Amino acid sequence: MKMGEFLHILAAILLLTIVGGLSLAISSDWTALPQVLLFSALIIFTSIFAKKLMAYLLDSDVEHEIWRFSRWGIKPHQEFKKEVQFGIILPLMLSILSLGAIKFSTFLSYEARALKKRAAKRFGPFSYTEMTEWHHAVIGAAGIAAVLLLALIIYFLPFDLEYPAKLAVFYAFSNMIPLPKTDGLQIFFGSRVLYTVLAVISIIFLSYAIII
Repeated sequence: MKMGEFLHILAAILLLTIVGGLSLAISSDWTALPQVLLFSALIIFTSIFAKKLMAYLLDSDVEHEIWRFSRWGIKPHQEFKKEVQFGIILPLMLSILSLGAIKFSTFLSYEARALKKRAAKRFGPFSYTEMTEWHHAVIGAAGIAAVLLLALIIYFLPFDLEYPAKLAVFYAFSNMIPLPKTDGLQIFFGSRVLYTVLAVISIIFLSYAIII
């Protein structure tokens, strides 16, 4: 893992801690904040590890950075002069405006690249080195599925960890929203079926998290 990617991941952990802990801080529940920080790191690293593992199985590599984009419209000229770091601005803005009620947790985007050994192993030297949209979708889906599984495991542990389980569900659901350059959009373009299945599962988890 490159240092730049590692710093972006640390930033995502800090952002998830802020988004997840703001409502607790407002209610003066300061004792729960270290737990939020711990599970924020666990959630982020679970997603990262799952995507990197899937990329490895596909003889490719995946790198993460803070989610950002410049295009704001359909037409080519409808874009900002510079890429805006929406992975920082949007989650913090929604969290602050809602006093911590909205836990929008899309902080990172990813880019997958095929390794040369993949081309040599599967298709002959230096042929078909590009990743398809399906490959990108499978990598993104691995991250979402891993976080949902983590939420399920946390919830059934014999401890009072209901809130961290909910935080994991909010993270998975937020990253399923098909916004530009996000996990959700890459899954959507790669496989409508895979996206639909994961979206339905995420909504079920979210509904249960809101009710309990």
